[in-house]
Amino acid sequence: MHAHANADGDLVVQGPEGLYCPAGDFHIDPWRPVARAVITHAHADHARRGHGAYLASAAGAGVLRARLGDITLQPLAYGEGVDVGGVRVSLHPAGHVLGSAQVRLEHRGQVWVASGDYFLSGHAGDHNATCAPFEPVRCHCFITESTFGLPVYRWRPQREVLAQVNHWWRANADAGRSSLLLAYSFGKAQRLLAGVDATIGPLVVHDSVEAINAAYRAEGVALPPTLRLADVKDKALLKRALVIAPPAAAGGAWAQALGEGSDAFASGWMQLRGARRRQGVDRGFVLSDHADWPGLQAAIAATGAERVIVTHGYEAVMVRWLQQQGLRAGSFRTEYGGDAGDGDRA
Repeated sequence: MHAHANADGDLVVQGPEGLYCPAGDFHIDPWRPVARAVITHAHADHARRGHGAYLASAAGAGVLRARLGDITLQPLAYGEGVDVGGVRVSLHPAGHVLGSAQVRLEHRGQVWVASGDYFLSGHAGDHNATCAPFEPVRCHCFITESTFGLPVYRWRPQREVLAQVNHWWRANADAGRSSLLLAYSFGKAQRLLAGVDATIGPLVVHDSVEAINAAYRAEGVALPPTLRLADVKDKALLKRALVIAPPAAAGGAWAQALGEGSDAFASGWMQLRGARRRQGVDRGFVLSDHADWPGLQAAIAATGAERVIVTHGYEAVMVRWLQQQGLRAGSFRTEYGGDAGDGDRA
């Protein structure tokens, strides 16, 4: 067993490698190599190489292997329970990206849930069609993210945002301009592909996007046909195309090959004008795979938890708000959202 302080008998504590369950001797989304890791989802800040054994949702196994290579992985269906060192562990949909899961831990009558990253469908008919929707899980203690844990973050219905994207793309296509839409290659790109009007023109994607598309299609997620840029022989096609690439591709030779066009960025960070200016794009579309301020509040309330631990994001603001609601609240310092590969978390 690791020597981690656990005076209160807490099911999850903060250790040097990441979130640790002393009773079961395993970690959740650890950022340093460990023997046993439970992974909430395959974004690079949560799923890292070097662990001895991995436990993750069956729905996300393909993406996890595409990103990490040959790993020792035990896939678990949503809702299926398994005993890990005497702790009952089950995974439940988080609504964030394909395979994203909340980790439910049960031990000696205590139930804790570590949410990873999550997204709630906040409006009627407004859901991410590319992954299973968030399911609240009742618990005594809920470990929540707070990436967008400020009152300013309130998402518009997804259909409105996708209508904006379609309008921008159609106007560019009619003018003979390519449309470069910067979006994180795992999660956001597939959500856009599934939601835009594919009759406007061809859909062209960066290689990093197509690699994840293949894992989504293998899992049965319906995506329209896509072309890799290298496969586009008739460059005139690009004048009507919607081209989806990770932010890292902006400004490089890959993007320059598109010729004259317009560019945009799809992210929750686009809610703030300053972020859009810093990105240096023509348009910003506010589309996030994380819960907004009302979504965080709704998710926390739905768990019935009397204790909440806040991780990555605006922890202090969320902790203060929770304490004002009469809940026992604190925070864990984590390394999520730091180095996320192509920055694929918002």
